[in-house]
Amino acid sequence: MRSFSCWAAAALQLVHYLGPATAAAVHHHGNHTGRIAPKAFIISMFEPETDGWMTNMVESGTGNLTDIKIDVPGLSMLYPQVACTADKSVCQLTAGESEINAAASIMALVLSHKFDLRQTYFVVGGIAGVNPKYSTLGGVALSRYVIQVALQYELDVREMPDNFSTGYFAYGTKGPNQYPSTLYGTEVFEVNEALRDVAYKFAQKAKLADSAAGAEYRAKYKEAGAEYTAATEGPSVVKCDTATSDVYYSGTLLSEAFEKVTRVWTNGTGDYCMSAQEDNAVLEVLVRGAIQGLVDFGRVIVMRTGSDFDRPPPNVTSYQHLMTDQNGFEIATTNLGRAGVEIVRGILQGWEYTFRKGIKPTNYIGDIFGSLGGQPNFGPGSQTNGTGYAAAPKQARAQLRARGYRGPSVVRRRI
Repeated sequence: MRSFSCWAAAALQLVHYLGPATAAAVHHHGNHTGRIAPKAFIISMFEPETDGWMTNMVESGTGNLTDIKIDVPGLSMLYPQVACTADKSVCQLTAGESEINAAASIMALVLSHKFDLRQTYFVVGGIAGVNPKYSTLGGVALSRYVIQVALQYELDVREMPDNFSTGYFAYGTKGPNQYPSTLYGTEVFEVNEALRDVAYKFAQKAKLADSAAGAEYRAKYKEAGAEYTAATEGPSVVKCDTATSDVYYSGTLLSEAFEKVTRVWTNGTGDYCMSAQEDNAVLEVLVRGAIQGLVDFGRVIVMRTGSDFDRPPPNVTSYQHLMTDQNGFEIATTNLGRAGVEIVRGILQGWEYTFRKGIKPTNYIGDIFGSLGGQPNFGPGSQTNGTGYAAAPKQARAQLRARGYRGPSVVRRRI
């Protein structure tokens, strides 16, 4: 993650000196520079997710993502091409799994001279671990917040103090469930809630897949009582938030610890329901691209589908649960495509009247620093007094860089 930050900063600094993309008006699928200007851009993480999109795009009549393949330098060696429909209105890339792969791939896309992404809607979609309090196998979640929950100190639970509830505690603190006082800037992102709500309505039109095998594993949660009712029901579309961690964690103690992290870091407004490995990395790149005028961060949608529960049902150990096929993978990848296609189709059909001009955010959007302007309702507040980094006076920007963009009272420590 730190190696990404250095690399990405250098790349965008180069763009700053060279200048952002031309300000020419963007037409439907391109501009006079010859760059492709898709209306929707799907970001997948690995091949099974991509397959879910490919299949459902064709079956729904929305387009065939195999019509055009475009080589983009810097993408994953496993997935070196962007795929687009014949009219170039929809494109897709497979970023690769984990934060570093995702960051590198999306940075390559944002800096590519082959695309004009200033009016593009990004649908960041993948499968996930699912919190049984909010959703179930095959369930679809659209998020307002993504939280990098593992960006903390960690003690082995066998060595933690007796009064600790978890071995995780935030940087600059002395125990769990406190707000970090040392910030890296990627802890929390908030996306356009008004757009999320529109996407939610589109996704609800999808006929979600289910399976008897998935229902059988869901039924194990009935013994847990009303708190896990959502786990026992069939797939549906819900609104709740995504936790990012490169560690593929499983178990009640870790999952409940990250629920609390989500609540604390979003000042009590976030509800953790999906676990992922890439979303904070993707959004950090899009924030940096937005600072340079290369993308519009108000056009970002985050969607995850439940492939496995993040904690076990009663009478099953966390290890047994992790090693067991919960039979959610296939329906999760299918529903990712089914719900996602409805969102993409809604954007295409409503382009001229709604989506070309964009859906104005009614909430703060951006990172924990306030890099795009406005005041975050989480964290210590804007580090640029609400102006955003690009609009901040040169002297103020120099001061931010000098103090590590964390605030004057924060001491950076390496442990």
